[in-house]
Amino acid sequence: MDNHSYNFPSDCTPLTNCKSARKLAGSTVVNMGSTGKSPPRDYLVWSLCNTLYVNFCCLGFMALIYSIKARDQKTQGNLQMAQECSDKAKWYNILAAGWNLLIPLLAIVLLVLLLVHLGSSKGSFDFLGEDGFQNFMKLFSW
Repeated sequence: MDNHSYNFPSDCTPLTNCKSARKLAGSTVVNMGSTGKSPPRDYLVWSLCNTLYVNFCCLGFMALIYSIKARDQKTQGNLQMAQECSDKAKWYNILAAGWNLLIPLLAIVLLVLLLVHLGSSKGSFDFLGEDGFQNFMKLFSW
């Protein structure tokens, strides 16, 4: 806007203190988006841990893939698809964590059962003796 087309009040000129021409300033509202809903989580660190530890049936790897997809969709602004990928990553992480805990527990239980069985059957076996391995293998023969 140039100064020639603007009409000043008669008692007020530019660069003077003219109180009659001042208008009260209104308020400005800036909408910063939805503040109530947070963006979906991507579970990337949890997926990396599940991928690097045991990774039974590649469940940790699948969780990692969906975690990366969720992060990509979140940065692109597609929050609905990011939420779907986040949910899938979460469930793959739960399954992978369950398997990662179950397999070592099963191995410990089987070892304890084997030792209890060996200790209770026909005396104890000397695994380091000369007949220890043969006696151990007799347990598994019919």
